[in-house]
Amino acid sequence: MRIGVISDTHGSKRAIDRVLAAAGKVDLWLHAGDYSQDAPYLEEKSGVPVYAVCGNCDLYEGRGPVELVTKQEGVTIAMVHGHRYVTHSRWDKLVYWGLEKQADVVIFGHIHIPVCEKDEGILVVNPGSAARPRYGAPTYGILQVEKGKEPAFFVHEIDES
Repeated sequence: MRIGVISDTHGSKRAIDRVLAAAGKVDLWLHAGDYSQDAPYLEEKSGVPVYAVCGNCDLYEGRGPVELVTKQEGVTIAMVHGHRYVTHSRWDKLVYWGLEKQADVVIFGHIHIPVCEKDEGILVVNPGSAARPRYGAPTYGILQVEKGKEPAFFVHEIDES
């Protein structure tokens, strides 16, 4: 299963359109917040389901879930924006949250910087920001999950032209 992962779109339909043009076919999109309200646009344009969580800029958390746990192809994926668990480049609280959720993969946003590392047996990933990268080009991620195999995450830069 090929899952698109996006975060920190901050209301930019242009950024979403660029990601969709670059990503190709996916089976599902995961939006890790900061403008989770962009999820309906992403779903309409992509034609596949979108699961989203609220971030600290989402006009408050009553708009949708602040965390999500889903199982895809036997892989448990836990997603949260990260503002409650991450400070600068430290996400040990996020890893403990993932352990609590018995996650194989933890997805977060908030820092606008791509991350892909294994910690405590959990694949911890951040797609960076599709609209407002902290450093370098805008980015998104592709999470590959297949029953009985280790999940894999790939960060892709978006051409801004």
